[in-house]
Amino acid sequence: MKIEKHIHNSCTLSKEIADSFEKLTDEELLLLENNNIMVSYKKGETLCKQGTLASHIMFICCGLVKVYMENEKSSLILKVLPSGNMVGLTALLDGSNIFRYSAYAYQDCKVRMIDISIFKKLILQNSAFANEIINLLCENLIQTQTRFFSYTQKQSYGRLADTLICLSCNIFKASYFDFHLTRKELAELTGLTPESVVRILSKFKHDKIIEMEGKTIRILDLEKLQKISDYG
Repeated sequence: MKIEKHIHNSCTLSKEIADSFEKLTDEELLLLENNNIMVSYKKGETLCKQGTLASHIMFICCGLVKVYMENEKSSLILKVLPSGNMVGLTALLDGSNIFRYSAYAYQDCKVRMIDISIFKKLILQNSAFANEIINLLCENLIQTQTRFFSYTQKQSYGRLADTLICLSCNIFKASYFDFHLTRKELAELTGLTPESVVRILSKFKHDKIIEMEGKTIRILDLEKLQKISDYG
């Protein structure tokens, strides 16, 4: 089965920022290289905390990261970011150098921490690089808007179908993948209860839309799953 990028109602961004660094000159790349460090995070560790000072932009070299907002009572997952994406771009806003969300390692991760002042300098002096960052911020907005639409306008089956399509097409890029999220985490990502997630997954399995074995999920009928997403 051919897997293609899926943007509509996505749980993540379809654009990877890694190629954007190719817009930098050799001198700018050297400046970047001299002002970053690589940090390893174990599964379950927090990369950044909502409301804290943002001194660095985080480029995910490998692993899977949950980005979410929280208060004293609950949390809402905004997106899941695989390697090739960044955390902390909202801190580029003038006069607001704090993290607007928290980030958590779903898997062991390696993250390149780029000094935020250097990152801003590169944006100011390289218009091609700045354009890439603008495009990424625009896609952030589109992704948030479509997820908000899914949360408010779709029923539970459509929301879970959205998430499975996104995991398959945008994150793991395969029709089958090892599922690293718990049922509770999947419920948070779709805005459902864990009980609803288990019930719907069982229904999808019964209808031969997906196949589950241990922690592996295989998408058997992407077209049918897409129809559930479209009309859910």
